[in-house]
Amino acid sequence: MRFLRDRPKVATPAAQRNAPKLRHSLTDPEERLWTLLRKRLPHNDSHFRRQVALGPYVADFVCLAAKLIIEVDGDQHGTNAALVYDADRTAWLERNGYHVLRFTNRQIMIEAEMVVDTIFAALSGQLECCPSPPTPSPSPQGGGEELR
Repeated sequence: MRFLRDRPKVATPAAQRNAPKLRHSLTDPEERLWTLLRKRLPHNDSHFRRQVALGPYVADFVCLAAKLIIEVDGDQHGTNAALVYDADRTAWLERNGYHVLRFTNRQIMIEAEMVVDTIFAALSGQLECCPSPPTPSPSPQGGGEELR
């Protein structure tokens, strides 16, 4: 079981408790991305798992073989505190050998082809250091409510 060797140390008890809860309460954009990952990407070495405990964090989607993490960012990720937390989290994950791609809810719901193309490029090694696509400006107050 090579993928177990490649995981960072041990997930914290809090992350282990939280992961199953998150796995059963996906947002609409997370559900859509999960469907896209299962149906649209090649299956050779690109098996994704959802809501995986890694160290003190729970990653939205992880391909352990490629050490690729995909994060789905809702409106709550636009605050200063969330931006700092996300940067610290990404730095920790990258120190542990993972590449992190971040997409907004809006990108997943409206620009699904770009999201899938970016993930496929990361899986096939066509992206250097897996940079996340540019994040659009936040939607106006209340503009993203329908995306849960």
